[in-house]
Amino acid sequence: MGPIAVGLRTAIYMAGFIFFFGWLALGVRQFDSRFSVDLPLLARPLGAAVMVLGGVLVLLCGGLFTTIGHGTPAVFDPPTQFVVRGPYRWVRNPMYIGGLVLLTGFGLWHRSLSILVMALVCAMALHLFVVLLEEPGLERRFGDQYNTYKQRVFRWVPKRPRNG
Repeated sequence: MGPIAVGLRTAIYMAGFIFFFGWLALGVRQFDSRFSVDLPLLARPLGAAVMVLGGVLVLLCGGLFTTIGHGTPAVFDPPTQFVVRGPYRWVRNPMYIGGLVLLTGFGLWHRSLSILVMALVCAMALHLFVVLLEEPGLERRFGDQYNTYKQRVFRWVPKRPRNG
């Protein structure tokens, strides 16, 4: 399939994921009344800035998966080429980090403790998914290339890439 088709699939999948998690987040807001915590008004502009940062990171990673990886961010339509450019030089899971940052910003924007808790639960679920399913799959698909990458780049905490 050509690059335009892959780019279109990427855009559709990413929009779907964003709308799905936004819909879930808005659904959990009903639990805010159970918390006796009101987030300050300052949370809204902070949330907007955080959403922009997370969104830019997600879009950048999706673009790299499409252009360099010749695939999409979707688990069922992954890149066929190993991507170690841009944010992937700094951390192994920048797209997940960007998504969690976006979700956290959404929670701050809505001043919703429930959405922030949801972001924490999503972070824990993503960690289990990455460790138990995604990393073994990447080891099978990319072998030594991925194992070397794992030794050089942390899973969740960015670190400055070394030359070479």
